Amino acid sequence: MNKLKVLVSGTGFAGQGHTDAFRAVGAEVVGIVGRTPKVVAEVAEKKSISYSGTDWQQALEDCKPDIVSIGTPGGAHFESISQAIAQGCHVFCDKPLTHSAETAIALHKQATEKKVKTAFASSYRYMPCIIHAKRLVAEGLIGEPAEAEFISHFNLERDIPYGWSHRKEDGGGRLNNNFTHMMSIATSVLGEKIVSIAGEVRDDLGRAPIVEGVHNFKTRRNFIPKDLEDPSLKWGESNVEWSYTVMAQLESAAASKPVSVLFKHGGLNPRFNEDHIVFYGNKGAIYIKGHYGMGPLYSWSSSEKTWKELPLPQDIIANQPKVEGDTERNWQYLVREFVKDIKGEAFEPYQTFKEGSQYQQLIDLIRMNNSWTDVSHLQ
Repeated sequence: MNKLKVLVSGTGFAGQGHTDAFRAVGAEVVGIVGRTPKVVAEVAEKKSISYSGTDWQQALEDCKPDIVSIGTPGGAHFESISQAIAQGCHVFCDKPLTHSAETAIALHKQATEKKVKTAFASSYRYMPCIIHAKRLVAEGLIGEPAEAEFISHFNLERDIPYGWSHRKEDGGGRLNNNFTHMMSIATSVLGEKIVSIAGEVRDDLGRAPIVEGVHNFKTRRNFIPKDLEDPSLKWGESNVEWSYTVMAQLESAAASKPVSVLFKHGGLNPRFNEDHIVFYGNKGAIYIKGHYGMGPLYSWSSSEKTWKELPLPQDIIANQPKVEGDTERNWQYLVREFVKDIKGEAFEPYQTFKEGSQYQQLIDLIRMNNSWTDVSHLQ
């Protein structure tokens, strides 16, 4: 009788993953809403959810949830979240918060005024090696942090079917769906205050084939047309970035000056060596393999002058949810702390719509590409 009731928006990978995460911490998923009647009915049956439908406002009234979980593309977030907040629901939202700074700011303001709790799921800060790096920096392993770099190349298939990820108005683009995680990791380890930012973006793609029947983000590769030269094939135009370079300065309690951070991401470019994250200080460095800090983690000290692998501490391992998949595990970690907070129990601080709104403002600024100085006239 005391279980928190959750209504889920979205039937794809995120919606189903959120369902599992809330159930894992003892909440009751009372309903799920999607765009397509057949698909939402199939997912509801698959996940044993008693209520399903395509009308979000009606579902809010019928299910009377304590929490709503938003697992749809960012362009569909604003109205759904606004309606839920108006009804007094707490909100768990996947990144990006919305498709623009203006709407993200509005949602943060609305949630604050309504006094509902919010969680923003740029949740790769919960990777075990990232938590370990945060501890090591706080303990002074690298001395005073000076700079960090986040390098990733995803080599995504250029012919992935046209969809929300290709459209700015739907919350697409690599800033919304990669940079949000990267900045979350950086602020988690170094400090939450972002002092300054500059960057540029590129649309390396241009267009993508239009294919019917794609409902799950994780399986979209299966729908790439076999004959891309088919004259009857229709194409959609991309209007978002597939690569970006961002420089930021973060305030750190461990440093006397702002820490310089480089974020370099090529969504369509192949990697030669492994993607990685590095934190440099005046006494050492921490290197983590993998674009989201999958590990392993290595340290370098000015005294030993060599890299050595550091094992994960047992308490960090023990505190991780026992579920397969990095994304799924990170969702559950955040959901666990979010639900504790709602219940009035002790919890670890987590990101809210405050950060979601801030990140959307950063993304809009970066996309303006106004950081350049014209030097073509110099002799």
